[in-house]
Amino acid sequence: MLRRPALAALLAALCGCVAVQPPESGAVGYAPAKVKAPEVPQEFRAAWVATVHNIDWPSKRGLSAARQKAELIAILNKAKSLNMNAIVLQVRPSCDALYRSSIEPWSPWLSGAMGKSPGYDPLEFAVAEAHARGLELHAWFNPFRAQASASLPVSRSHVTRRHPGWVRRFDGNVWLDPGLPEVRSYSLKVIADVVARYDIDGVHIDDYFYPYPKAGGTRSFPDAASYKRYGKGKDRASWRRSNIDSFVSGMYATVKRKKPWVKVGISPFGIWRPGVPRGVKADLDAYNTLFADSRSWLRNGWVDYLSPQLYWPIRGDQSFSALLAWWDSQNTRRRHVWPGIASERIGGKRPASETGKQIALARSSRRGSSAGHIHWSMKSLMQNKRGVANMLAKSYYTGAATVPPIRWVSGSAPGKPKLNARSDGKSLFVDWERGSGTSPARYLVQTRQGGRWRPATLVAGGRRGMKWDLGGGAPEAIAVTPVDRYGNRGPTAGLARK
Repeated sequence: MLRRPALAALLAALCGCVAVQPPESGAVGYAPAKVKAPEVPQEFRAAWVATVHNIDWPSKRGLSAARQKAELIAILNKAKSLNMNAIVLQVRPSCDALYRSSIEPWSPWLSGAMGKSPGYDPLEFAVAEAHARGLELHAWFNPFRAQASASLPVSRSHVTRRHPGWVRRFDGNVWLDPGLPEVRSYSLKVIADVVARYDIDGVHIDDYFYPYPKAGGTRSFPDAASYKRYGKGKDRASWRRSNIDSFVSGMYATVKRKKPWVKVGISPFGIWRPGVPRGVKADLDAYNTLFADSRSWLRNGWVDYLSPQLYWPIRGDQSFSALLAWWDSQNTRRRHVWPGIASERIGGKRPASETGKQIALARSSRRGSSAGHIHWSMKSLMQNKRGVANMLAKSYYTGAATVPPIRWVSGSAPGKPKLNARSDGKSLFVDWERGSGTSPARYLVQTRQGGRWRPATLVAGGRRGMKWDLGGGAPEAIAVTPVDRYGNRGPTAGLARK
């Protein structure tokens, strides 16, 4: 039979709690108190982690499960150390899966061969490890790209073999025809399956709708048959846009029916149309080439956040600041506008400070929504290109931030937690019990020492306590604030030293 101290330690290990030891002589005492901690910012701080062509992760195909996990943990640890709060992980690059699926085959970017299991479930692992670090995990899908290259072999279960009538080949790529209702339904089914089975925090799609044209290309996407059948008198461009609109609105409704707290985000090409706003130049008209009317998605409220890919400098023919201001002006439904920032382009004439200045603009502009941004891509932060990660840690991400709430969807905030603190003279142990209301997904923890509040820490909602070494002295006050899945903060509970 286990003795009582051993039994307590075992129970603590099983629930992920901090084992709180009884106080000894010389212990520091605390009592519940009202504490006024500094306001912690609300800002989406994320990075894309691309898996196609092994851009960000895994570093190459065919790595062992242990090596893949180690690389992903390194990415998550880096994000945590930088006080970021979200990762956007590509889980469906080309009608393949970086998770266990009965609908689509395993992605070749994992094992090296489509359909071959990597020996574990990467998305399940990513969600668990991200949440353990207080990070959100957004699952990134490519809805219509069937193959990133027509030369790559596909498995027997791939959609191109099961439904060859849906397939369109265009400029070396293989596409599913968005003009077919069954194609749109199929991609929605894939997304709904992931939302139902995985504890993800967001669903994300990027700028691939109808394919990008190749430079100098003159071919048109081969959808004459589907247009003839479903066009219903519309001109082809309007019909194509309506197909994408139908998918986007359907995706939002599908996700919200299943799990309303899961955020829906899109990262379209950063310029809605050439010349908009005035003075902005672009060789590509996404509205008439990709058939993406991204402005309408924002105006209709079919997203929780829009992340236009504003990969250009602050000044120039594609001015970051001018484009951000324009996107903000279109945000009449007060959704979140979190621009994509090209940290990957640091080098040459672009210093790391450009990324910092763009973050500052995203914070200071007259926003109709809350602050936020996404880095393209995580590799630039892992490589610390020209010191960008150091700069972020020192000047822009000095403490934790919570993801801004989606108030147009969310319900009540979590209740005030109940805190308890004990020490043995060497360490301080603080545990907490959740309050009433919705279950916290994360906790903001702050401590005051020497009359100064230290930067906030974001911890997993599954944790029920923390430990501090008292070698540098005992905190004078402790504040713990619960945050729910929608981003709502509950009332702060405090302890003060007796």
